[in-house]
Amino acid sequence: MNKNDIANSLASLLSSKKEAEAAVDRVFEEISKALRSGEKAVITGFGSFNMFVTQTKNGRNPKTGEKLLIPPMKKVKFKLSKDFFNGR
Repeated sequence: MNKNDIANSLASLLSSKKEAEAAVDRVFEEISKALRSGEKAVITGFGSFNMFVTQTKNGRNPKTGEKLLIPPMKKVKFKLSKDFFNGR
């Protein structure tokens, strides 16, 4: 399932497919905005998204074998709700 599939499913509830696509885009925009500002995005019954920063790691270039430092990166972690498979 992708974003277009979600919009098609919502189109039957809303007045048009264009309105459904705008609604889906807005939901993902708001989740992204919350994560960028350091907030946790929780969707009850589905799960939660949380932004975290990795630590600096030692690595190596597989082609040359040269050792290098991998800098910290921002990543998103998703945790499935306990209620996801129960009920709904």
